[in-house]
Amino acid sequence: MAKVYSVDEAFDHDLLSGASCAFGVFDGVHRGHRFLIDEAKRTAAEFGGPSVALTFDIDPDERLHADRLKKLMTNEQRIEALAQTGVDMVAVLPFTPAFAAQAPLDFLSATFGESFPAALHVGCDFRFGAKAAGQVSDLHEWADTRGVRIFAHDLKSAFDKPITATRIRLLLAEGRCEDAAELLGHPYSFDGVVAAGRGEGSDMGFCTANIELPPMMQTLGEGVYAAWATVGGVRYRAAMSMGVAPTFADAVATSEVHILDFSGSIYGETVMVEPVHYLRPMIKFDSVEDLIAEVRANIAWVRANL
Repeated sequence: MAKVYSVDEAFDHDLLSGASCAFGVFDGVHRGHRFLIDEAKRTAAEFGGPSVALTFDIDPDERLHADRLKKLMTNEQRIEALAQTGVDMVAVLPFTPAFAAQAPLDFLSATFGESFPAALHVGCDFRFGAKAAGQVSDLHEWADTRGVRIFAHDLKSAFDKPITATRIRLLLAEGRCEDAAELLGHPYSFDGVVAAGRGEGSDMGFCTANIELPPMMQTLGEGVYAAWATVGGVRYRAAMSMGVAPTFADAVATSEVHILDFSGSIYGETVMVEPVHYLRPMIKFDSVEDLIAEVRANIAWVRANL
């Protein structure tokens, strides 16, 4: 796993001198991101410097547009995933209000100092600096006098389908887990701490792990899904719901996960959930008996098909 550095006052910018950097937010670390990173690894081997994934400690939109942001990964998951891509190092820029307010050239100066990379790989729509005013053309102008080669990649032409985090989020919002996983290059997953729920599941004969997600992590569309759940390093089949259970008037938005062939108390523990197939929308049932019958049918589908 690559070493992770914070690009703060104590950071040695010489570590970036002659490096090949892939620069981006990298939410999801999807196939398009991995293409950029692989290109940075390729030019690092060609030019002789280290390969670097250059990113931010938080998604910039988390600071600028948190009210409407939906994310594929937490910041910690994203940085850990970048460290596992085979790069030599991950350099993490603290996206503070002062950093975000810098003009494009000041932004580049704060990022690299006087230690210039050999190559910088970005998407062709890469923007940087205050109000995202900097464009790839500005990168080229900056790079031409500093011996930096800019590689602006059209990720939409690198694959059969457009690979963007926005597209993946939209697929997940529609419950299209398989299509999202194809573009991600890995299953979509989320995790959370199991909290006490309303208790109806236990009363009806099937216990559920109740996971409340912050709004920006509620990327998956409402519905019932076949899933995998990992508890204590063991992977189990699961049936899960996402959203508000309309049969119960006082319900709140949450994920409720019934883990097949599992028993034991896991309150306070972290569970990772991989929804893999959409089963049905959230339905308001006429009776609890109808709800129980449908949930049992969902569980039977999971047992037969996963």
